[in-house]
Amino acid sequence: MGILKTLAFVAATLLPFSAQAFDIKAMNDEERSMFRAEVRAYLLENPQVLVEAMNVLENQQQVAEAQADVQMLADNASALFEDGISYVGGNPDGDIVMVEFLDYRCGYCRKAHSEVAELLKIDGNIKLIVKEYPILGDDSTTSSQMAIATLQALGPKAYAALHEELMVFNGPMNEKSIRLLAHRAGLDGEIILEQMKSPKVDAHIAQMHDLGNKMQVTGTPTFVVGNTLLRGYVPLASMAQIVVAERAAAQ
Repeated sequence: MGILKTLAFVAATLLPFSAQAFDIKAMNDEERSMFRAEVRAYLLENPQVLVEAMNVLENQQQVAEAQADVQMLADNASALFEDGISYVGGNPDGDIVMVEFLDYRCGYCRKAHSEVAELLKIDGNIKLIVKEYPILGDDSTTSSQMAIATLQALGPKAYAALHEELMVFNGPMNEKSIRLLAHRAGLDGEIILEQMKSPKVDAHIAQMHDLGNKMQVTGTPTFVVGNTLLRGYVPLASMAQIVVAERAAAQ
């Protein structure tokens, strides 16, 4: 924030004169200089005022961001919750819907994975929708391609089994590792490799990236829980509290 905007905000918010009567742009140079001197003197005598003003501004920004998030969720509700191509886990009939944008090579996604699984187990009434969102390089992209090909060719149960393997695999993603991961998940690697050649796989990823751009998803994990957008890792206890709050708000 520039100095004039800062001073104007302090004056309009906290100084003891009418905000409606204040217009710094209407001042001449002499009046502006006197105003700056007056504000400086006031702040030196009352330094806590600037902290209070910035707290007010921060709260206003947080409210504005929350309102913008709600609007983004409303604008993209169909793509988030009903795209017909994303994996659906947890309780498909759950009263709370959780959407997760993830990258298999993301450390915080891996940290969140076991906690999300625990939350689904504890609660039992949450529908989970996974958005494949590879953003961390070629191995991330190949991992998502494998997962999507598995979902398309072998179905959601196969995807869920492979999902667990991809979340803990650290090696390079190539044909050898794809066959290895498929074997560990009890799946046919040749079917998966063949499906990975389909344009439908890359089209799926492109659709997720388009949605992520619209939702301003710049990192993983990113969650949508009901009407709440959460950017980054959220501990299990906090996530459970958000679910409770969303459920209460929906009643």
